[in-house]
Amino acid sequence: MTDAMPLPGEDSEWLEADGLGGFASGTVSGVRTRRYHALLLTAAHPPAGRTVLVNGIEAWVETAAGHTGLSTQRYHPDVIHPRGFERVAAFTREPWPTWTFRLADGTEITQELLVDPDSCDTLLRWRRISGAGPCALAVVPLLSGRDYHALQSANPAFDFTPQVRGAEIGSCVTWRPYPDRPAISALTTGTYRHAPDWYHQFIYVAEQARGLDCVEDLAAPGSFSFDLAHPEPGLMLLRAGESAPVRVRALADRMVATARVARAGPTLRRSAGSYRVDRGRGSTLMAGFPWFTDWGRDTFIALRGLLLAIGDLETAEAILTGWAGAVSEGMMPNRFPDSGEQPEYNSVDASLWYVIAVHDFLAASGAAGRSPQSEPALRAACLAILDGYAAGTRFGIRADADGLIAAGQPGLQLTWMDAKVGDWVVTPRIGKPVEIQALWINALHIAATRWEPRFSRIEAMARASFAGRFPNPAGGLFDVVDVDHVPGAHDASLRPNQIFVVGGLPFPLLTGESAKSIVDAVEDELLTPLGLRTLSPNDPAYVGRYGGDARRRDGAYHQGTVWPWLLGPFVDAWLSVRGRSEAALKEGQARFLPPLEQHLGVAGLGHVSEVADGDAPHGPGGCPFQAWSLGEYIRIRRMLGLEAF
Repeated sequence: MTDAMPLPGEDSEWLEADGLGGFASGTVSGVRTRRYHALLLTAAHPPAGRTVLVNGIEAWVETAAGHTGLSTQRYHPDVIHPRGFERVAAFTREPWPTWTFRLADGTEITQELLVDPDSCDTLLRWRRISGAGPCALAVVPLLSGRDYHALQSANPAFDFTPQVRGAEIGSCVTWRPYPDRPAISALTTGTYRHAPDWYHQFIYVAEQARGLDCVEDLAAPGSFSFDLAHPEPGLMLLRAGESAPVRVRALADRMVATARVARAGPTLRRSAGSYRVDRGRGSTLMAGFPWFTDWGRDTFIALRGLLLAIGDLETAEAILTGWAGAVSEGMMPNRFPDSGEQPEYNSVDASLWYVIAVHDFLAASGAAGRSPQSEPALRAACLAILDGYAAGTRFGIRADADGLIAAGQPGLQLTWMDAKVGDWVVTPRIGKPVEIQALWINALHIAATRWEPRFSRIEAMARASFAGRFPNPAGGLFDVVDVDHVPGAHDASLRPNQIFVVGGLPFPLLTGESAKSIVDAVEDELLTPLGLRTLSPNDPAYVGRYGGDARRRDGAYHQGTVWPWLLGPFVDAWLSVRGRSEAALKEGQARFLPPLEQHLGVAGLGHVSEVADGDAPHGPGGCPFQAWSLGEYIRIRRMLGLEAF
């Protein structure tokens, strides 16, 4: 763990997504703490093949009072220079990230940054808003051209050669650092001076804290000069690939005007829209930023909040239809690798979540008076999943003689509790996990009542088996029965998975006092302000802090770490056992929403984090921009009788 003291604003991150898997991101302080923080990061094969082209900038201002740095850099081991964060007088992420710097002589300069989803260009705009006299801005772009998971070291292969064009309408400078990576173009209103150099040993403390490589060298090809004494702003537009000269000011004005209109709605809607990306000719949802791509399980869970809860049925239909063609042997893929190669079929629950998402989509469409033309394709995909599970498919996934789903093989992790370090599967859950049965029985009921009555027989068998096999005499439900496929063996660990028997799915398996006892047990030992713990603190295997290297993090991932997305199913169950009364809605609004609303202003700004510590004060961790976490927050608002935004 790093001993570096965090800078003001270092733990708050902003995100500008381009709709193709690329994005710009960073911290309010301006210092890069992650290898993923960048100004121009693009996807070569949307949403995969992501490459960091422009990591950041070095910027300073010359006034009559002297030389002042606006940027903030951290060098190994913990040297901060320059210290632009000390001059940040204000920051806002609305309608796009904007900093106001206040210099010692009273000069104030704004720096704005926005990403255009149509072109994937990043626009930087500087303007002096107070002060007089000379005011010259110098900006040095810091370049790499690397895979977004990697780091760059100074090397002779980096090609600094610039191509400079179009000085009469705005400078266009293009570099191609590596022949197998996209070119980088900077279109500006400034004057370029070529002065190639390397800036050595930037350190990314978030990567250091995660036990990962964390030191990088970046290429500085030269500097751009802008005269901010004039009323017109200084402009720099960063673009992947070669570019012809353009009238930069006119282009920037159009981008800003278009963005103002597009971003005029609720901020939470825009946050939700960050996750929608193109894949091939269709659409999908990113699981999170900065390091996830689109994952099947995450997509189908997040879709219910990010799209259905806000009424975006068209996008939901496009995503579900696109995934419908990916069924193989009754399974939906759970992950597309970064390389964009063949999908990975390695989950027992992703396919069942697809059926749930289809049901919710069709229900929302019916409520809106809409008859989706895609229903035959969606129906075919859902029936293929159920038939595949009933007959048996990969990794021992099958309907057992009791009608319940058995799954798992040694060395594999098939449920959402999927942490694995080398050969160590932290929570293998081989056998019959409780939430898989809730998903399976829901999926059977959906198919039997909407499409194929033949599934009613196995549904009835599965319900009866569930009722007889999962209740724990000590209270609540077993987490897994027939552990390791040993008949009668059970795992009594108190985990959040049993909440899906009461809430979070269209059709509860239990109601009344048995349901209330489950909700009470989960509330007593697992509930925190940001979500549910993955293991009771009373369990000897409980880990209260999520942090450290990969082994420590993955060892804690599902052994006590809090997951905000689980708060959605919990609130649904909590309301259910209270009859969804007006009093319960009011109590839920006062109890569950304020901590999440406060969280929107920390970590990933306007978003909800992937995880948090099990121990108080439940500091956020993992991915700061997580799709299903935000989606469930939106669903919680709807459950509690409020508008989605």
